[in-house]
Amino acid sequence: MTEATIIVVTYNSARWLERQAAALAAQTETSWRLVVVDNASEDERPDTRAFPFDVEIIQNERNVGFAEANNIAALDRQTPYLIFLNPDAFPEPGWLAALLQAAKEHPEAVAIGSTQVRHGTPDILDGTGDVLHSTGFAYRSNHGKRGATGPLAETFSACGAAMLVRREAFEAIGGFDGRYFCYFEDVDLGFRLRLAGGRVLQAPDAIVAHVGGGSAGARSEFAEFHGARNRLWTFFKCMPMPLLALLAPLHLAGSILLVSAAPFRGRGFGAWRGFVAGLTGLRPILETRRELQNARKASLSDIAAALAWAPDVFFTRRAVHRKIRG
Repeated sequence: MTEATIIVVTYNSARWLERQAAALAAQTETSWRLVVVDNASEDERPDTRAFPFDVEIIQNERNVGFAEANNIAALDRQTPYLIFLNPDAFPEPGWLAALLQAAKEHPEAVAIGSTQVRHGTPDILDGTGDVLHSTGFAYRSNHGKRGATGPLAETFSACGAAMLVRREAFEAIGGFDGRYFCYFEDVDLGFRLRLAGGRVLQAPDAIVAHVGGGSAGARSEFAEFHGARNRLWTFFKCMPMPLLALLAPLHLAGSILLVSAAPFRGRGFGAWRGFVAGLTGLRPILETRRELQNARKASLSDIAAALAWAPDVFFTRRAVHRKIRG
């Protein structure tokens, strides 16, 4: 039986696929299949000729977003594991083997993140798992730093650029929230997996070189809009009530401060528009919240322990990893 379905979503990013295909062809683990979903790219679209192995290509007639495109590709798959991989992420030969080994050795883990290094400068980390602060703000740990990644450990959520998710766990929570379109959808997924009682690990030996910003641009108004909106939605949808009541004033104050500063940092008013859109679109998110919190299996203390609380993390971007419990 094939172990994993690797899913790659493209939008104006077909230029990366030949190099990525070569990296996948070099994997020491061979029990996988590749599905590429193109979100109605305006430039060159994926072609089977770019791949030295069999590939399934799904061509969307419109751009449904990163979150929903992944859901489309994951639908009705039978492999035990789903692997989500950005088109501008190039795995080292032992990447998939390391992810699968961690998954098999730790059945309590429903998702496992990769170690991301910067494309072209592999001594600089691009991220070692996502950290969610108690106030609702997230960052990629160790982004831009040099040094060792540490042992296999628990992180809050796995970065969607290169992560493994158990298919049954993914299906049980309804996959990505398609309303997000893109940005923060991986933190939201990780939060919902945790609420359902799952744990998320970070694998140091599963290494990918990541370009970043390959489709939308890391600092575009588009990114600012979706990041601000989806961050607010995730906080109000996923945070258990005692923590929500305690931390909502800090989240809203921090959001206003952040979106107000964005224009002065040359990022336009996308973040402001996203924050307003998040507030005006909150009603259906709160309806989802009721269902999500009613089904919650994780204890309040489990969720609180998985969050970062120290204020220094916003400046240091240090990892907040927990040792794996026996």
